[in-house]
Amino acid sequence: MSTTTDKQVTFSLLAKDGMGRRGRIDTPRGAIHTPAFMPVGTAGTVKAMYPEQVRETGADILLGNTYHLMLRPGAERVASLGGLHTFMDWERPILTDSGGFQVMSLAKLRKLNEKGVTFKSHIDGSSHELTPERSIEIQTLLDSDIIMQLDECISLPAERKEIERAMELSLRWADRSKTAFNNQKNRALFGIVQGGDDPDLRVGSAEGLKSIGFDGYAVGGLAVGEPQEVMFRVLSNITPELPEDRPRYLMGVGKPDDILGGIERGIDMFDCVHPTRAGRHGHAYTRFGVINFKNARHKDDPRPIDEASPNPNCRRWSRAYLHHLVRTEEILGAMVLSQINLAYYQELTAGTRAAIEAGRLADFAAETRAVWAAGDLPVL
Repeated sequence: MSTTTDKQVTFSLLAKDGMGRRGRIDTPRGAIHTPAFMPVGTAGTVKAMYPEQVRETGADILLGNTYHLMLRPGAERVASLGGLHTFMDWERPILTDSGGFQVMSLAKLRKLNEKGVTFKSHIDGSSHELTPERSIEIQTLLDSDIIMQLDECISLPAERKEIERAMELSLRWADRSKTAFNNQKNRALFGIVQGGDDPDLRVGSAEGLKSIGFDGYAVGGLAVGEPQEVMFRVLSNITPELPEDRPRYLMGVGKPDDILGGIERGIDMFDCVHPTRAGRHGHAYTRFGVINFKNARHKDDPRPIDEASPNPNCRRWSRAYLHHLVRTEEILGAMVLSQINLAYYQELTAGTRAAIEAGRLADFAAETRAVWAAGDLPVL
């Protein structure tokens, strides 16, 4: 990322261990310690969480979604109300995605061409157009700190010809996104590497993006139906092709083992709706792995989730009570489990940062996976 003082958004690579990287992104709204997990505030809120609770888990940055916010309440309205930080009362950095993935996956009656994509809202059927220029405009109106280029994300598996077409279109849109961004101060613009599971297309995408020049580089088009081993192979091949002095962001990933594997392969930033979605569905992520509180094994268990956890919510309530909240669909259950999950994700990434600094990332990863494999506490 640019190290000039006029942009006021910089990246520092502080330590390396194998392919793992420990760094820091400095922005006018605060530092982002990497590897970092970004909780997803799709529509201006992290579901079932107060902003201060999200911060207390250790999150340095949130993600907002361009597609959802452009539809409701509208980017111009958010701007008139002081921008997304003021609107949702989050003072720290925000990254906004471009809206491209949601247009491809959620919108109705899409029509894609060189200019951009026209679509009908999944909410009310109203017609909209999203171009590279409009995506940058929306993200600027939202007052995002890190802005993403508009790209085309396709599902895998797919024919090579289709992957190549989408990758080349995304490169042309990347160039237009860079022009529209116009080197704004106090913000960063990330390009998105596409190319599916084809290593040559991924390298071609990376080379094209580097020739345009971005403040950071995201890897898109993964976690879209391919097996984990395919994702890891793509990452192992592509991260060495990305500039070492720029942050690397794996979009839409994932579960804890996906994140740990991404860090081992040189990724700095992650986001995913999974931890809060899992919390709303009765699942808790802990150092023991995932615990399903819908399961009747917990209904008479007086023990907390983990009495040795640094998270007080893991020590506060019995498993029996959490099982009760989940089975009765009480809102408190979703709130507590969402907090536990986000806190564990932050605990995991903080652990990797310390491990990289100490030169023991491989040991940390092996120890973490061993505890996951051993599983939850036995039934009483």
